[in-house]
Amino acid sequence: MNLSVIIITKNEEELISDCIKSISFADEVIVIDSESTDKTVDIARKLGAQIVTKKFTNYADQRATALKHAKGKWLLYIDADERASEKLHEEIVEVVNRKPQTANGTDSIVAFRIPRQNYYLGKNKWPHIEYLERLFLKEKLVGWEGAVHEHAIYTGEVGTLQNPIIHYTHRNLELMTAKTNQWSEVEADMLLASHHPLMNELRFIRIMLTKFFDSYIKQGGWKIGTPGLIESLYQAYSYFIIYAKLWEKQNKLRVKK
Repeated sequence: MNLSVIIITKNEEELISDCIKSISFADEVIVIDSESTDKTVDIARKLGAQIVTKKFTNYADQRATALKHAKGKWLLYIDADERASEKLHEEIVEVVNRKPQTANGTDSIVAFRIPRQNYYLGKNKWPHIEYLERLFLKEKLVGWEGAVHEHAIYTGEVGTLQNPIIHYTHRNLELMTAKTNQWSEVEADMLLASHHPLMNELRFIRIMLTKFFDSYIKQGGWKIGTPGLIESLYQAYSYFIIYAKLWEKQNKLRVKK
């Protein structure tokens, strides 16, 4: 078995079908489900996926759980709101089926970054392409760490694929605000644990302006008109919520002292 695809889910009934169909080239599909209450599990099972139910703690733990169940030589991690493009399909199949290229029978490249093309607020194509490490030789993947912005731990060199994962994120404002409220608490706790300097007016202004500038100017949000402006303002707002919660937690600690 050459390729196992891992999908992390929680109430993704609207997305899971298209996601699984886009990775039909996999030898096995494993869904690590965080106790969904909708039809996610039923839909995934009917499409041939193996279901592993695990109460959600953080994304790193969910992704690491797959290591115990996947049988493939290579592991591809993809989220329910992502799709493998047809050209990426072809490129991955070529990678996982090729013979080792070095003299000692091993290939020094054990992981691959994959470009991700984001679409915000519907079908609005974001100008900036990001690169994420998502394809791994299983025997070289040690695990994952990080409560929110998780990253893989592996031994060996990383390569880069050319064709993208398609990511339909921030599909509407209701989902965006719900996600911000959920994860801002975790991020604020992490900042507090790292002894972040006390928040003040200037820090709030600097953080919000920096995030807006990065999204709207550096990443080119201005190029797609109103959706780009909304997304960039939302990025600034999202970070405001994180640091406002940090400010609140810092004040509570000061009162206790």
